[in-house]
Amino acid sequence: MSTLRDTYEAVIGLEVHAQLMTKSKMFCSCPNEFGAKINTNVCPVCTGQPGSLPTVNRNAIELGVRAAIALNCQIRDESIFARKNYFYPDLPKGYQISQYEKPFCEHGKLTVKLKSGEEKQIGITRIHFEEDAGKNVHAAFGTVVNLNRAGVPLIEIVSEPDMRTSHEAGQYLRALHSILRYGDICDGNMEQGNFRCDANISVRKRGETKFGTKVELKNINSFRFVEKAIDHEIDRQIDLVEKGETIKQQTRTWNSGKNITELMREKESAHDYRYFPDPDLSPLRITKSWQDKVRGAMPEMPEQVRQRFQKDYNLSDYDAGVLTASKELALYYQETVKICSNPKASANWVANELLGRLNAEGKEVYDSPVSAMQLGDLIGRIDQGEISGKIAKTVFEEMFATRKNPADIIKAKGLVQISDTGAIETVIDKVIAANPAQYADYKAGKVKLFAFFVGQVMKETRGQANPGIVNDLVKKKLDS
Repeated sequence: MSTLRDTYEAVIGLEVHAQLMTKSKMFCSCPNEFGAKINTNVCPVCTGQPGSLPTVNRNAIELGVRAAIALNCQIRDESIFARKNYFYPDLPKGYQISQYEKPFCEHGKLTVKLKSGEEKQIGITRIHFEEDAGKNVHAAFGTVVNLNRAGVPLIEIVSEPDMRTSHEAGQYLRALHSILRYGDICDGNMEQGNFRCDANISVRKRGETKFGTKVELKNINSFRFVEKAIDHEIDRQIDLVEKGETIKQQTRTWNSGKNITELMREKESAHDYRYFPDPDLSPLRITKSWQDKVRGAMPEMPEQVRQRFQKDYNLSDYDAGVLTASKELALYYQETVKICSNPKASANWVANELLGRLNAEGKEVYDSPVSAMQLGDLIGRIDQGEISGKIAKTVFEEMFATRKNPADIIKAKGLVQISDTGAIETVIDKVIAANPAQYADYKAGKVKLFAFFVGQVMKETRGQANPGIVNDLVKKKLDS
C-alpha cells in the first residue's frame, strides 16, 4: 500500500472546535464548568424554553478575538449569528446558534514545523462562534440527556485543505493547541472534549487538480488518533478507487480498538441545515479600537516565548522549540532555571531526563512527580560539586518514583560526592597495587589504560568520587 500510496495525493482539511475559557455560557449566565451534577447548569435560555432570549457573552467574544489575532486572521467589523437547524435529542431548541455566511473572522494562517525541518504555512479559512450542544449519556437502563454543556461557548477553526499527510495534520493541531493554551483561550483538554477535531479527507492521483469526494472523520480526541485515523482513511479511499468503487460523502468515526474508521451517517450538506440569521441576536460589531485593546492585553504566544528563551537563556532554536511546545513545559523550565541559575543544564535535564520519563509513563508535565523546584535543586547540587552527574541520574530516578526531595535521597543513600583529594589518592594507590600488570603496560606506552584506572577508581568509590579530581590525580600518579 505504501508504494501504491505514492501515486496518490491526500487532501486534508481540519475543523477544530475549541471550548472558550469563560465562567458562563455563550448566551446565558449558567456556569461553564465540567463535571457538575447532571442538568444543574441549565436555565430557560440554554434549554430552549419558549420566550427566552439569548444575550452574547462579551468575554467569549474577547477570547475569540484573541484567537483571530494569534492566527493572523482578518476580523470583520460586523458579523452575523445564524441558526443551524437540525433535530437531535441533545439540541433542545431544535437549532444551534452559530455563524455561517458572515463569520467574525477569515483568511488567517498558521506556520508549522515538520519533522524534516521544513516549515509549512496552513491557511485558516475562517473562525466562527457557536454554542455547544448537550450530551447523550448512555447507561444500562437507557439514555438520558445532560444539558449542562448546551450553550457552552465554542469557536470553530476551519483550515484550508492545505495538508497532504497525517504528519502535517498532527503538527497543525499541536501548533494550534499550543497557541490556544498560551493565549488562555481554551484549556485544550481533549479528554473532556474541550478541544476536538473533525478531519475532511479526499484522495486524488498525483498531478490532478480536481478534488476527490471528501469523507469527514468526526470528533477525534487525541493527536495520535487523528494521525492514525487519517492514515487509515487515506488507505481505505485509495483501495476503493483501485477497485473501481465510488467513494461516498460520509461522516465516519475512528474506532481506536479496531484501528479502523466506521460509518456514522451519510454526510449532510450546508443546505440541509437551512441556515438563516438569528432574529433574536443583533449583528456583532467588533471595533478596531477594541481589537487593539485585546491585542495589547494578550499573553505571550509560543513564538514570542521561543525567541525570548533564545535571547535570555542562549538556547538553540531546537532546544527553545522543544521547551516551548506547551505552556506548562515553558513555565516548568523557567522555574527550574530560577532555582539553579543554569539555563543550559536545565534545558538538558528538562528536555531529556524529565520528558523522557514522562513520555515513558504517558504523563504530561503538569502531572510530573518531580517539581521544577526539586529539579532545580538537583541541578544546583551538581554545579556545587555535591554530587556527580551520574549520581544525579540515580537520584532523579528515585525522585520520580517517590516524589522525595534530592537532599533526603542523597543523605539516606549516602550519595554525597567525594572530593577529598587525600581519600581519592588512597583509592588510586589501592587500584594501582591491585593491577600491577596493567600499570606496567601503561608505563610501557599503552596509554589507553588510563581509562581503565579511572574506571576502577570510580568503581571502588561507587561512582561517588569527583570525576574531574579523579582524572587529574590518576594522571599524576601514573605519570610520576
